[in-house]
Amino acid sequence: MSLTASEKKRFLRALEEDMEFRYAVAGYLGLSETLKRLDSLEESMRKLWEEVKSLRENQEKLWEEVKALRENQEKLWVEVKLLRENDERLWKEVKALRDTQDDLRAEMRVLREDTKRVQATVSRMSATLERLTLTVEDEARSVIRYRLKQVLNVDVELTDIFVDSQEINIYGATGDLCVIGEATVRLGKNLVEELLGKVDFIKRNRPELLRKRLVKVIYADYVTPDAIEVARDNGVWLIRWDRDLTSLIIENL
Repeated sequence: MSLTASEKKRFLRALEEDMEFRYAVAGYLGLSETLKRLDSLEESMRKLWEEVKSLRENQEKLWEEVKALRENQEKLWVEVKLLRENDERLWKEVKALRDTQDDLRAEMRVLREDTKRVQATVSRMSATLERLTLTVEDEARSVIRYRLKQVLNVDVELTDIFVDSQEINIYGATGDLCVIGEATVRLGKNLVEELLGKVDFIKRNRPELLRKRLVKVIYADYVTPDAIEVARDNGVWLIRWDRDLTSLIIENL
């Protein structure tokens, strides 16, 4: 059974405005976990909602035009002369309404096709799904360890530790190299400064945890520009799962 235009409008508005409903629908489709973590898919869906919003605004304009036409028609029955003068203009407006409706139908077809493509993309992302099953800390340790092997040809086992009640998400040491870092989904400059403070604390109070060479690193999915600037200025290696945001700097202690 197909939905009416009003039902489609309410459904699309609920998807856009009600996050809980959106995730409920996503969960029914088996995509809730994917929607929470996939940056690229999230961006695609955001664009779809923006298109839906544009469609809704166009529909509202159409209803306003229809209302104006009805008001004009009531006046036309009283003023025949005005009807004759405005007849051509009214037909042009009617044609514009029909053209707009045709455009809306075409955009809805494109929207349905885009939705199908997104669903097809999700079905092909089995490798990414494995990544999403990890916590951000586990994911960070795996990616950082792999990147250290690539860049320094050093295999460092990474874990979390507590230093006088302060948690360090990422810590590892091998030979003369020590790695201290954090893992987060969203990174602002405050967390960069917090990591620098923890490193200073370890230098003063737990120097036995350090080695001659130190790598300060933060793993994040979203990073603000000011966080990148602070990290770069203080020799902090910022990385995402797909690329480095700042260069790897080794501090000699």
